Amino acid sequence: QVRLVEYGGGLVQPGGSLRLSCVASKSVFSFEDINWYRQGPGKERDLVVRYKPGSVPNYGDSVKGRFIVSRDSITKIDLVMTNLTVEDTAVYSCNARSFTGEEYWSEGTQVTVSS
Repeated sequence: QVRLVEYGGGLVQPGGSLRLSCVASKSVFSFEDINWYRQGPGKERDLVVRYKPGSVPNYGDSVKGRFIVSRDSITKIDLVMTNLTVEDTAVYSCNARSFTGEEYWSEGTQVTVSS
């Protein structure tokens, strides 16, 4: 049974930064990739970054140059978000895909960018 747990959301001022973490119940190398998505209020779910450890991350256009994903440990992926704007307000979820087609999701953590 694969589980993903993310944490680190909260309230941050515009221009500020925040670090999100995603902890998997197994090695991140066991997945095809492990990714971040977000869904803002009244919006569709969007891909933030697709990341395969050992490969270059693929960032969504709206976060390029501001967000950085990295592997913190065998089971943990971090997303450092900088220069945040109100448009970044969303529920952020991590996602992983197995090599055999299974897909897993975390519950999601709220990030609110506001003065």
